[in-house]
Amino acid sequence: MSNLKRLLLGLILLLLVVTVLVFVLENQQPVTLAFFGWVAPRLPLAGVTIGSLLIGLVIGPLIGLLLNRAGRSGN
Repeated sequence: MSNLKRLLLGLILLLLVVTVLVFVLENQQPVTLAFFGWVAPRLPLAGVTIGSLLIGLVIGPLIGLLLNRAGRSGN
Protein backbone atom coordinates (compact mmCIF):
# COMPACT_ATOMS: atom_id res chain seq x y z
CA MET A 1 0.00 0.00 0.00
CA SER A 2 2.87 2.35 0.79
CA ASN A 3 4.33 1.86 -2.70
CA LEU A 4 0.96 2.73 -4.25
CA LYS A 5 0.82 5.96 -2.25
CA ARG A 6 4.36 6.85 -3.33
CA LEU A 7 3.51 6.13 -6.96
CA LEU A 8 0.37 8.30 -6.79
CA LEU A 9 2.26 11.12 -5.07
CA GLY A 10 5.00 10.88 -7.71
CA LEU A 11 2.46 11.01 -10.55
CA ILE A 12 0.68 14.01 -9.03
CA LEU A 13 4.01 15.79 -8.53
CA LEU A 14 5.04 14.99 -12.11
CA LEU A 15 1.71 16.32 -13.41
CA LEU A 16 2.17 19.52 -11.41
CA VAL A 17 5.71 20.03 -12.74
CA VAL A 18 4.60 19.42 -16.34
CA THR A 19 1.68 21.82 -15.92
CA VAL A 20 3.93 24.59 -14.57
CA LEU A 21 6.47 23.96 -17.33
CA VAL A 22 3.80 24.21 -20.04
CA PHE A 23 2.43 27.39 -18.44
CA VAL A 24 5.87 28.99 -18.38
CA LEU A 25 6.65 28.01 -21.97
CA GLU A 26 3.30 29.27 -23.26
CA ASN A 27 3.49 32.66 -21.50
CA GLN A 28 6.81 34.18 -22.53
CA GLN A 29 5.37 37.51 -23.76
CA PRO A 30 7.03 40.42 -21.96
CA VAL A 31 4.73 42.65 -19.92
CA THR A 32 5.28 45.87 -17.99
CA LEU A 33 3.48 46.53 -14.73
CA ALA A 34 2.72 49.99 -13.36
CA PHE A 35 1.64 50.58 -9.76
CA PHE A 36 1.11 54.08 -8.34
CA GLY A 37 3.60 55.58 -10.77
CA TRP A 38 6.22 52.90 -10.19
CA VAL A 39 6.98 50.98 -13.38
CA ALA A 40 8.51 47.52 -13.15
CA PRO A 41 10.98 46.26 -15.75
CA ARG A 42 9.62 44.15 -18.59
CA LEU A 43 9.29 40.56 -17.44
CA PRO A 44 7.70 37.46 -19.00
CA LEU A 45 4.02 37.06 -18.15
CA ALA A 46 4.71 33.67 -16.53
CA GLY A 47 7.31 35.24 -14.23
CA VAL A 48 4.92 37.95 -13.13
CA THR A 49 2.11 35.44 -12.55
CA ILE A 50 4.22 32.93 -10.63
CA GLY A 51 5.87 35.74 -8.65
CA SER A 52 2.45 37.10 -7.69
CA LEU A 53 1.35 33.63 -6.62
CA LEU A 54 4.43 33.16 -4.44
CA ILE A 55 4.02 36.58 -2.84
CA GLY A 56 0.38 35.76 -2.11
CA LEU A 57 1.37 32.41 -0.60
CA VAL A 58 3.63 34.28 1.82
CA ILE A 59 1.43 37.29 2.61
CA GLY A 60 -1.85 35.36 2.99
CA PRO A 61 -0.78 33.20 5.95
CA LEU A 62 0.98 36.17 7.56
CA ILE A 63 -2.24 38.18 7.49
CA GLY A 64 -4.13 35.19 8.89
CA LEU A 65 -1.58 34.84 11.67
CA LEU A 66 -1.82 38.53 12.55
CA LEU A 67 -5.62 38.44 12.58
CA ASN A 68 -5.60 35.31 14.70
CA ARG A 69 -3.28 36.93 17.25
CA ALA A 70 -5.35 40.13 17.28
CA GLY A 71 -8.49 38.05 17.89
CA ARG A 72 -6.90 36.21 20.81
CA SER A 73 -5.61 39.35 22.51
CA GLY A 74 -9.07 40.95 22.32
CA ASN A 75 -10.61 38.22 24.51
